[in-house]
Amino acid sequence: MTSQRVDRPLPASAAGLLLLGVVLSAFSLRTAVTSITPLLDEVSGAIGFGPAVAGVLGMVPTAMFAAFGILTPALVRRFGLEHMALASMVLATAGLVTRSLADNVAVLLLTSSCALAGMGIGNVVIPPVIQRFFPARVATLSTAYITVLQLGTLVPPLVAVPLANAHGWRISLGVWAIASAAAVIPWLLLILRSGRKDPHDVPANAATPTGRIWRSPVAWSLALMFAMTSLNTYALFTWLPKILTSAGRDAAYGGVMVSLFAGMGLVSAMIAPQLAARLPNPAVVVIGSVAMFVIGYAGLLWAPQTATPIWVIACGLGPTTFPLALTLINLRTRTAAGSAALSGFSQGVGYTLACLGPVVFGLLHDAFGGWTASFGFLATTLVVMLFAGLQASRPRMLEDTLH
Repeated sequence: MTSQRVDRPLPASAAGLLLLGVVLSAFSLRTAVTSITPLLDEVSGAIGFGPAVAGVLGMVPTAMFAAFGILTPALVRRFGLEHMALASMVLATAGLVTRSLADNVAVLLLTSSCALAGMGIGNVVIPPVIQRFFPARVATLSTAYITVLQLGTLVPPLVAVPLANAHGWRISLGVWAIASAAAVIPWLLLILRSGRKDPHDVPANAATPTGRIWRSPVAWSLALMFAMTSLNTYALFTWLPKILTSAGRDAAYGGVMVSLFAGMGLVSAMIAPQLAARLPNPAVVVIGSVAMFVIGYAGLLWAPQTATPIWVIACGLGPTTFPLALTLINLRTRTAAGSAALSGFSQGVGYTLACLGPVVFGLLHDAFGGWTASFGFLATTLVVMLFAGLQASRPRMLEDTLH
């Protein structure tokens, strides 16, 4: 396979726009997810829905991330990386604005899906942007990208309830469209300066590993690690406030704990990409992540009112396999085409399986009237996460497993 990396240095202005686009987009890739969970009781009271719809809302992010994980590599080959990055932020902005105006369940689900479709495209596009334009700085820029993504994950739940109390839940949900609208600007400027056709992108007929990627153990192990990490993460994003309010805490405290949970991703973002770049086999990151999940789940199940921040911090360190997976997408491929294919496959398959997390967790709670069965379900997924993560950590390249 011919490398698709840029053969000449980018002009400083273009490199600056690319970095700005990556940073602003990264901040906007999770705001639709974590801005609504602390407000579910208020939104459900205003619009009129129950726990079943709340579970579906928890499933929508992973469903849309899965669908566009599968579709985006083909769209990239057709339209180019920068055009799809622009499309992702336009969709995110439109969805966030219209979701804040929803007056019934159908509109809420449709507009949430629009915002999350854009974010799903962005999930897939950003890693190959880094691989394509900054191949010598993959670890450094992956750290920056994931750090900003985590900031965009933790800030919304931290301020959601205070904003809603001061200005109403619609403003609290819609304000995040400002960030994604800002992210539109650098991508649009990049496209305008290079004309309609992106000279740096892979031609539509370029050879890519997409058609054979299903045969690769690298792709499957990374997809399963991604799946189990996301399944656990989104189950907690959806249900952590409810777990804590059922233990006697108030909604504002639940929002703070969701923010703390998301905030630990900053620690993971600083550590995992660097370890992945320096260690031929970063299996220690996988083992540590699983151990943190086990500690956090045990605490939330058996002592939710005692040392609650400790359990939430442990759970927040569990998804360290998420930045590890995003970094391995580039470190386990030789070309931007391979990176785009692996990014789409691992996130498409991964988020498809992750859809089960919020729904099954909630159904088990409803069926058994407590949280034991729900946490038991998550514990079984950690076994798969451990096995897949150890396999994904092995020093193998995607392209070498496709022949």
